[in-house]
Amino acid sequence: MSGAGAPDQQATDCHDLRVVVVASSWHEEVMDGLVAGAVRALEAHQVVDSSVIRVPGAFELPVVANALAPHHDAVIALGVVIRGGTPHFDYVCNAATDGLSRVALDHGTPIGFGLLTCDTDEQALDRAGLPGSSEDKGWEATAAALATARILEQHS
Repeated sequence: MSGAGAPDQQATDCHDLRVVVVASSWHEEVMDGLVAGAVRALEAHQVVDSSVIRVPGAFELPVVANALAPHHDAVIALGVVIRGGTPHFDYVCNAATDGLSRVALDHGTPIGFGLLTCDTDEQALDRAGLPGSSEDKGWEATAAALATARILEQHS
């Protein structure tokens, strides 16, 4: 299981951080679970200035994150790409991953990486934070970005 060995992410007070969740629209059930997990994490971390913006798909995550990063303390990028029978999966996954990494490095803004890249719908559902899911990647991506924002704040 990919979640084995995950760090214990304790909620901390992040009431002063401005956070945006950028979430793709494909695979509605999975995305609803990821967004709900992110919102739960924002609430647990006491974030009061947050919003959710939906984009068409995973390929659009980097450009929207890039536009929003200068105005936020953290950006949470959520999406899912399910492998199909063509190289489209590889192109979209690579472009989104590389783009989000570039946004983080170019702006110095933590990006919560919640892009699921799965072989099957079942794998995505198992990571979506839904009832019966073994993992909650929306929560994990959000908690990681918030922790990173605090680290950057302490060391800048």
